[in-house]
Amino acid sequence: MNTVVTPSVVPLPPASGAWREGDPPGRRQWYERDTPIPLEVGGELPGVRLAFETWGRPAPDRSNAVLVLHALTGDSHVAGPAEPGHPTPGWWDGLIGPGRALDTDRWFVVAPNVLGGCQGSTGPSSFTPDGRRWGSAFPFLTQRDQVAVEADLADALGVDRWALVVGGSMGGMRALEWAVSHPERTRALLLLATTAAASAEQIAWANIQLHAIRSDPHWRGGDYHDAGPGLGPHAGLGLARRLAHVTYRSEPELQVRFGRAPQGTEDPWKGGRFQVESYLDHHAAKLVSRFDAGSYVTLAKAMNSHDIGRGRGGTHAALSRVTARTLVAGVDSDRLYPLSQQAELAAGIPTADHVRVVESQYGHDGFLIEVDQVAELVGELVD
Repeated sequence: MNTVVTPSVVPLPPASGAWREGDPPGRRQWYERDTPIPLEVGGELPGVRLAFETWGRPAPDRSNAVLVLHALTGDSHVAGPAEPGHPTPGWWDGLIGPGRALDTDRWFVVAPNVLGGCQGSTGPSSFTPDGRRWGSAFPFLTQRDQVAVEADLADALGVDRWALVVGGSMGGMRALEWAVSHPERTRALLLLATTAAASAEQIAWANIQLHAIRSDPHWRGGDYHDAGPGLGPHAGLGLARRLAHVTYRSEPELQVRFGRAPQGTEDPWKGGRFQVESYLDHHAAKLVSRFDAGSYVTLAKAMNSHDIGRGRGGTHAALSRVTARTLVAGVDSDRLYPLSQQAELAAGIPTADHVRVVESQYGHDGFLIEVDQVAELVGELVD
């Protein structure tokens, strides 16, 4: 008797990997503001919502509150397993919990999904007040706009002053903005793998990624959110992720890990892939399933706008406003946010000492991977 084998069918991804109403909420809570948010570029955003997660319990005076800020494709799910509503485990899971650096028996940890993001906060995939998707009409945001809304969240939680604000990469940009815009509300500060202002090279890398997304025929100028499965700008977003991921890692790590080895039985001379190509394909597919191309564009543009000295008399004058006890750390193999940028921060912030160096083979991603070293830095600030 012949057996018929039916090939498995891989479902097409939705047009956007954003969290949507009706999806499991997971650990999310929401802060909503009904009044308009004035924007630095001009105009306003007519009401916003921030998704956030918390761990631990607030002290009666909220003096134990810690703010954790995520990077470009992160979200509020800093700790905890993958579960309904959270497609991936917490991105700093080893840092938060009982007995860990941010001990939840002691600290009340808060992590918002950034304004402009796609995991429950207002962004391009969200609905406008008149019931349409924002899409291409979503306004230009800066880090200052995002921090202004996070300050509203702090007010709603009754937090007058954060015991610690910590962030890496894009999260570090916002952490720095917190300490400069609200020095009286930031007691301690940990800046990881970040910069005082986006450099020409960082803007250039982001620009190529933005072009990749916008050149996808399914981008439709940013108005694709109601398209059917498989009809979103997945190719462009995947290409942007592949390019970004190479900048997040170091050349020696890629060479040692993959070299020129083919992927399994594939033959690169006959249409097959090298292992490193398969690795990039894997990360592209993962991002497409959980992120929104419009949010990627919005947040990358906000990162390009980052300049702590804008309108404040320059970088030195802005950094001199910081009163929080500060540690600045960089990754020794980071080719995207080199140590020279963290040295500038440490030299300009009056309350900082020398740059701390995270030793890692992983490049920029070292601030996410080397949790034990990051935990030691956190311990210096909260002990």
